[in-house]
Amino acid sequence: MSPLPTMRISEDLAERLRAALAEDVRGGDVTSEAIIPSDARGAARMVAKQPGVISGIEVAREIFRRADPAIQLIVKAPDGTVVETGDVILELVGPLRSILTGERVALNFLQRMSGTATLTRHYAEPLKGTPTRVYDTRKTNPLWRDLDRFAVLCGGGANHRYCLDDMILIKDNHIDVAGSVGEAVRRARAWREADAAHRGAIAIMAETRNQAEVTEALAAGADYIMLDNMSDDAVAAAVAWVAGRVPLEVSGSVSPERMARLAQLGIDRVSVGALTHSAPGLDISLLYGK
Repeated sequence: MSPLPTMRISEDLAERLRAALAEDVRGGDVTSEAIIPSDARGAARMVAKQPGVISGIEVAREIFRRADPAIQLIVKAPDGTVVETGDVILELVGPLRSILTGERVALNFLQRMSGTATLTRHYAEPLKGTPTRVYDTRKTNPLWRDLDRFAVLCGGGANHRYCLDDMILIKDNHIDVAGSVGEAVRRARAWREADAAHRGAIAIMAETRNQAEVTEALAAGADYIMLDNMSDDAVAAAVAWVAGRVPLEVSGSVSPERMARLAQLGIDRVSVGALTHSAPGLDISLLYGK
């Protein structure tokens, strides 16, 4: 069993979380101030209202810490934990005003990240026992990519390139400008060789749309080949032709139901943008009392 992922709250992330809480609180939580005595203390718990995979515990901890360091958190479901309806995720004890002040922002992150982790698990489960992995993409929430990517890890997925300087990924527009996928790969290899002293050996992945482009990309020396929106028959033909010479990745028109078939065909990687751009949030509530 793989170890559960852990998140470190960097100074940059801590500052972004501070700003997120400040956006919500602004001049103060007037509802709590009007109704709850300033010295009131008590307990609350975060509860899953549907099955899923938890992600965002350390983010929630940081939000409540900034709301009030006096709040004590007891983690019942660490990041990566599979929960069922009714399971307690977190217990909180401390000043009630402060707990309610941090509630919404903490839930926003926890629900979104857990939703991404849960959807990722739906894609990753059919791949168990195979070498095929599901990867995220750069279709993430701007400025919160690190949290989206962490949530994918919690769900059993893997992370693709973080940003544009991590990998040369030749896509359809690059190919159309260069004139062919083979020419685009050759230009990329020449640039990499000239720039090697600066950036080191950056991998080259070429997106291909048909068997002819697969052949071109392989001949030109791509390190990875992406099969974009290809049918299972076309994928099988590409796997047979490439014969393990470079890793193959499938992207586009991928559902959880298709994952097992792709693994059986011998695909190494499957990238799914929906993991981070279309995952519904996991339904989680904060309830007063033990």
